[in-house]
Amino acid sequence: MNMMVVVYYLKKNGGIMLRHPLELTPDQLRRLCNITAFPFKTTDEVPEIEGMMGQKRAEEAMQFGLGIEHNSYHMYISGPKGTGRTSYAKSLIDKLSKEKPIPEDWCYVYCFQQPDKAQALNLPAGRGKAFQKDMVEMVEEVVIQVSRAFNSEDYDRQRNEISRIYQEEKNRLLNYLQAYSKERNFFVKAISTGFAFKPIYKDEEITEEEYEMLPDEVREEMDEYLAEVQEMALEVLIKIKKLERLAKKRLLQLEKKVGIFVVSPIIQEFVEIYEDCEKVVNYLKAVEEDMLENVYQFVMDDEDLLILSEKIEGEPFLQKYRVNLFIDNSNTEGAPLVMEFNPTLNKLTGAVEYINSNGVLKTSFLHIKPGAVHMANGGYLMMEASKLLTNPYSWETLKRILQTKEITVENMGSQLGIIDGGSLKLEPIPIQLKVILIGSEQLYYLLHHYDEDFQKYFKVLVDFDDEMERNRENEIRMAQFISSYTKAKGLRPFDHESVARLVEYSSRLTGSQKKLSTRFNKIIEIIVEADRWAALAHHDIITVEDIKKAIGHKSYRVGKYPEKIRQQFKDEHVLIDVAGEKVGVINGLSVLSIGENSFGKPSVITITSSAGRGGIVNIEREVNLSGEIYDKGVLILTGFLLEQFAQNRPLALSARICFEQSYGGVDGDSASSTELYGLLSSISGIPIKQNIAVTGSVNQKGLIQPVGGVTEKIEGFFNVCKQKGLTGDQGVIIPHQNVENLMLSEEIVEAVKVGQFHIYAVKHVNEGMALVMGESHEKIYEAVNKKLDKYYGVLTNGKVKKKKSEKSKFEAYKEDDLKEGQTKEEQAEEEELKKK
Repeated sequence: MNMMVVVYYLKKNGGIMLRHPLELTPDQLRRLCNITAFPFKTTDEVPEIEGMMGQKRAEEAMQFGLGIEHNSYHMYISGPKGTGRTSYAKSLIDKLSKEKPIPEDWCYVYCFQQPDKAQALNLPAGRGKAFQKDMVEMVEEVVIQVSRAFNSEDYDRQRNEISRIYQEEKNRLLNYLQAYSKERNFFVKAISTGFAFKPIYKDEEITEEEYEMLPDEVREEMDEYLAEVQEMALEVLIKIKKLERLAKKRLLQLEKKVGIFVVSPIIQEFVEIYEDCEKVVNYLKAVEEDMLENVYQFVMDDEDLLILSEKIEGEPFLQKYRVNLFIDNSNTEGAPLVMEFNPTLNKLTGAVEYINSNGVLKTSFLHIKPGAVHMANGGYLMMEASKLLTNPYSWETLKRILQTKEITVENMGSQLGIIDGGSLKLEPIPIQLKVILIGSEQLYYLLHHYDEDFQKYFKVLVDFDDEMERNRENEIRMAQFISSYTKAKGLRPFDHESVARLVEYSSRLTGSQKKLSTRFNKIIEIIVEADRWAALAHHDIITVEDIKKAIGHKSYRVGKYPEKIRQQFKDEHVLIDVAGEKVGVINGLSVLSIGENSFGKPSVITITSSAGRGGIVNIEREVNLSGEIYDKGVLILTGFLLEQFAQNRPLALSARICFEQSYGGVDGDSASSTELYGLLSSISGIPIKQNIAVTGSVNQKGLIQPVGGVTEKIEGFFNVCKQKGLTGDQGVIIPHQNVENLMLSEEIVEAVKVGQFHIYAVKHVNEGMALVMGESHEKIYEAVNKKLDKYYGVLTNGKVKKKKSEKSKFEAYKEDDLKEGQTKEEQAEEEELKKK
């Protein structure tokens, strides 16, 4: 049945131009925005937008997730970049966080019970800074008061009295020992190791040589006296040591008494200030005890007191009384929001810094630095999921934090065993926060499938879509978005025509007449660039011409490769015909994407066929230049042929399909209908019109299925036709489902309007055959069947004279052909035919 039925007409040069019933009208090629629906002249009159546009599902999920205070209900925000997901989440959290309580401050201090440990103290927001300052003032006050007390006359008098009593008693014991020794003819001399004894003979001190020359009876008597003197000396020495200990004890008691008198009132003053902070009070008591035990180390002379701050800063002993203000929320309003988009382990959990001291790495509680989790404690932490996963140890550490609900600082060096992180033990800090991960939809489903911990802790998916319905309400909201952005950035307002043009551009971004893009970064690019073009044209208001320039120049800036490809067509380095007819040659359409630029490129597809058993062979597949989806499309062609032409006899066909001058690979099934038309042409011998290009997927029943990038594909073929010269009969065949995806350029719409270009929408290959081959599908099928009958006859009934011991060229060819994928069943069938 020939489909040349007229249903549309228009006047051209005073005559009537007939339109094919499958051809689309100009109104179907681009959905224009009705500017009469805009009740404003410029966007200055439009109120600013509130909330998100076209993301109802995401908004409700966000509100729901932020409202749940549970450790398992952290959030994952998915969707493409540029949809406003991050800025919306930040603005909403900023608003909600103001109603939340301000979290506590945290400090790390010296642990007097365990010197190798840092103790964590929590205080109400803002009081951490005060506590840090108070401890500095406390130490200064203790140093001043202790120094004054220990340098006072009263302290000197009491100390001297203790020393005097000790010295008098010591002298009494030494005098007694001296007298005792003299009675026994020995002289006693105190030395560093005890006492030295010198013998006396006839009232004179003698040497060891003289002692050895004494008579034996005299020496024996003196040896007895020496033993007695040594025994007494030992008793005296023990008593003196007891006296020293007693004197030292009394001196320490005196120091402690003075210390208690001076230190305790100072400490007590601060205990009363922080009596509502139990951990701080306990810490102050430990400070008091340590100060009293080491009170004399606080004593400084008058010169040191003049530079007290510098002296304290450089005194290692006094450093342990300082406070490391770890988390300071004194300037925080509500709950904190921390955005960390490079979550390395150290940035996530903080770090313990080390200093090199004579080649030895040392640290202290004063060198502990907080991470993003610490700073977000009590509030919200936002991170990019992909960065979190690609930083070593970060993801596992975060999950462990969520599980234990506490955090300590972890160094990367400690994880790798490079630095001994155990030299300083940190008391963990309890954590209560909401984690918000931002990433792609694909990454969410990968994590959900492969990571059980992710399923456990991230139960709220906030799914941002990259498109929304195109209706009057959203078109008005687009105007509100433009108004909000131009006012916020101080840009020129839009008139209603330029708004309409930007709405149409938004639809083109989605590839659908029924949708608008929610990738607002792309819209903002045009807004900003249109403002620049308006400035160059001295426009006070952005007009539709400014929008056209912005869109056109943006396309020009990234259009180097499309221009080079068009030049290759022009120079005939890439061969293509857009006029005439050819058997087994058809123009297909494809889309190339380079960076952010996608553009259409026509491709010549050639098909050859002959008698054989090889079936349809995809040359691209044979050389590994095709993707899986493309290979599937080629296999579907076999299914179509089997159902249509192999019901009464086997398909005795060998065919080859090739994308000519394609060197970068082919994927997708959008050329499967194109290949089917070329295959039917090659088999039947009916030529294909080269002025028609085709795109569309086909199933095994011959139904045409929709494809992507249809707008770019049509524009690519139109540009080549325009370059080679429009003839008035050139056009494109697309699937009927893709009509709603058309947002073609004004140039193509005008060309269709005047009959210079044609776009057809088909539902079945039967309709497409009539267009590209100029014959009804019945006639084409009849020609194909005849040729396939002939092929089958050649394979089964060919009569070629040959010697018995010699194979014919046909048999040799046939055996080679059988090797090209013939199944066992086909081989068996072939053997049966030979026997018959």
